[in-house]
Amino acid sequence: MGELAVLFGGPSPEHDVSILTGLQAARELASSGKPPLCIYWTKMGSFVLVDGALEASAFLEGPPSSATPLVLSVEEGGGFQSEGSSRRKASQRLAIDAVILATHGGPGEDGTLQAALDLAGLPYSGPTVAGAALGMDKLAFGAVIMSAGIPSLPRVALTKDLVAVPFEGPYIVKPRFGGSSIGIDVVADLEVAKARLTANTHLANGAVIEPYRPDLSDYQVAVRTYPSRQLSAIERPLRSGAGSGEILGYADKYVGGEGMASAPRELPALVSESRAKEMLALADRVAEVAGVRGVARIDYLANDDELYVNEINTIPGSLGRYLFIDPMVPFGELLSDLIAEATSSPTHRYSAAGADGLVLRGAASIAAKLA
Repeated sequence: MGELAVLFGGPSPEHDVSILTGLQAARELASSGKPPLCIYWTKMGSFVLVDGALEASAFLEGPPSSATPLVLSVEEGGGFQSEGSSRRKASQRLAIDAVILATHGGPGEDGTLQAALDLAGLPYSGPTVAGAALGMDKLAFGAVIMSAGIPSLPRVALTKDLVAVPFEGPYIVKPRFGGSSIGIDVVADLEVAKARLTANTHLANGAVIEPYRPDLSDYQVAVRTYPSRQLSAIERPLRSGAGSGEILGYADKYVGGEGMASAPRELPALVSESRAKEMLALADRVAEVAGVRGVARIDYLANDDELYVNEINTIPGSLGRYLFIDPMVPFGELLSDLIAEATSSPTHRYSAAGADGLVLRGAASIAAKLA
């Protein structure tokens, strides 16, 4: 029987928060008698094995000095392997049964890492490749949920050639492929929005523009999918004063020191019974349409008269543990269920069934096909 692993970090703007989530998960598993292997994904993209008892400050300058270099092999029978330190000492494969992903943003949450783990045959928690990619693409996610009849504010791709938008300003400009907090700007008009494309490095891979509605407040609901779909309490995040003031920003969510678990909030949110039922029903519908797996957080914008699904976070800060208060789900139980789902319901199994050589046997020469 193999071991459990927690993977955190990564070349992402949310690298630091990912470390906090990963260390929280590692401590919880260790306290229950199942200390995991801890795999730190550096900002430069390499993997190292670290001690899960380390504090967050140990990662300020990069990999801790005691870290052991690893490689991730995606060939059959691959996975994470320790690098041989000499010719006499060959690399050794880590026997891992399942990996808990605490990789927020970037390639840890957009399907890149998930695809590599699928190829390596390593079971992991959280979204599938398709679910991760959809959740990270704000333009695609908005289009999918609106096509399913789920209310959302309009958004369009922001490019330097865009001449008009089908809604009035002011606007919010967001990275198309990114988290829910970093690189977001409120702008007065389209020309200022387009100027942000070169001024804001987080928009380099694409951007979206949507209406800025200061009359709408943020709300959040988490959903987990194992052993059965369960919705959390409704949360209203509060602004700490450390953010921009116009929108709920990165500083509002994460400056407390424990990721989202320490952010100021109203939990449960003070909303009417009818509005609560509406939010929960929409969360259930989004989970179905977006193919949620593991634990995800669904973000809303709402006032007394309007309710919109804004975004989905497929690997939320602190794995959304703080939101499951009714009924209470202990963190250890949440992690155990993520592990059970990873091992009992693998995300994908590749097969070459149907590739029987029939086409190759009947094919003419390649040169003839090019003629």
